[in-house]
Amino acid sequence: MIMEADITTANASIRVNAVWTIVCAFAADPLMRWSWPDIRQYLTSMPQYISASGGRAFEHGTAYATGDSRAAALWLPPGVQQDEEALNVLMALSLSPDVSEDMAHLRREMAEHRPSEPHWYLPLIAVDPNWIGQGLGTLLMKRALQRCDEQASAAYLESSNPKNIPFYQRHGFKVIGEIQHGGSPPLTPMLRTAY
Repeated sequence: MIMEADITTANASIRVNAVWTIVCAFAADPLMRWSWPDIRQYLTSMPQYISASGGRAFEHGTAYATGDSRAAALWLPPGVQQDEEALNVLMALSLSPDVSEDMAHLRREMAEHRPSEPHWYLPLIAVDPNWIGQGLGTLLMKRALQRCDEQASAAYLESSNPKNIPFYQRHGFKVIGEIQHGGSPPLTPMLRTAY
């Protein structure tokens, strides 16, 4: 079992390893593989998606990883947004036309579910599939939620895999809706109110 001291703020020197851990972990994710069903397209597009959706966490010191990058979490602090322009370009260039239309609807609904008050946003958390069940995700979540609680700030995420919802619920997140359009898998917005 890994110790809490092994969780670190992921800086530029381990960014590549953290990104590839996330790519590996999301390789069977329902929403990501619906978006990019061809494995080559997935492996090309997913690192770009990670950079656009959560890359600013590295710049703000809110990306966390195990010392060996077996697990990583990218949190965006209050007031920091995803790179919407980069996401728009990626979606336009990489998605098939039928997926692209459904994705546009999903992204609009995601924006509608976001809390209006300042909050921490978790676009991505992942554990290398070889290390699932070792408590790494829990340690990453506790580290970030401690910071949220110190600031009395809410936390928000969208679960792209129904199997992960109980994990988030154990950490105080509550389901606040469901997002689905056309042939897309469901996306579950979840909110953890400020403590």
